[in-house]
Amino acid sequence: MGWLDPVDAYCERTGPDYWSEPVNALTNLAFIAAALIMAGRLRGPGMGMGRVLAGVLFVIGVGSWLFHTHANRLTGLMDVLPILIFILLYVFAATRDFLGARPWVAALVTAGFLPYAALTVPLFSMVPGLGSSAGYAPVPLLILIYALLLRYRLPRIARGLAVGAGVLILSLTFRTLDQASCAVLPMGTHFLWHILNAVMLAWMIEVWRRHRSDASA
Repeated sequence: MGWLDPVDAYCERTGPDYWSEPVNALTNLAFIAAALIMAGRLRGPGMGMGRVLAGVLFVIGVGSWLFHTHANRLTGLMDVLPILIFILLYVFAATRDFLGARPWVAALVTAGFLPYAALTVPLFSMVPGLGSSAGYAPVPLLILIYALLLRYRLPRIARGLAVGAGVLILSLTFRTLDQASCAVLPMGTHFLWHILNAVMLAWMIEVWRRHRSDASA
């Protein structure tokens, strides 16, 4: 398959046309809105990482828009790469700022996400019906691990991370149900993955922002 060959991965898509996934395409505006809202909340000193995360959140919306309008392998890469970049940046920020690790330690932990994913994705792939969502399943697990590590040291942050993991699990559920829902819901449920993911990613930035605000108070 070539990089520009059409891809039909979601219930709503019925052909190679630009507007074959209107709901899936338009709900990417949720990422854009979430990024702009968070950018407005990340003012003041010490918020550089948060502003970078908000910028990547904006790019996630653009990449996903391109994939759900020009559905091919190339735009699929544009869809998933910003998500991976967001994950890696957040792992670094969480390790450095929540756990208090030195930047070089946080960088090593961040690099460790790749072998962690390589080990856990095949395990999640064994879960019946999870399908391609197995590629994302290690993320809420990792967030819950951080929440567990922080439950005594930073209980407010731990609760915030647990909420984020819960929203992501719900979001992944709708992503997983997309193909199975075609018979009863022609537009599928993938659009709910977009909306809930936008909320979740903005919330994760907000959890980080609150911690930085408290630390500098």
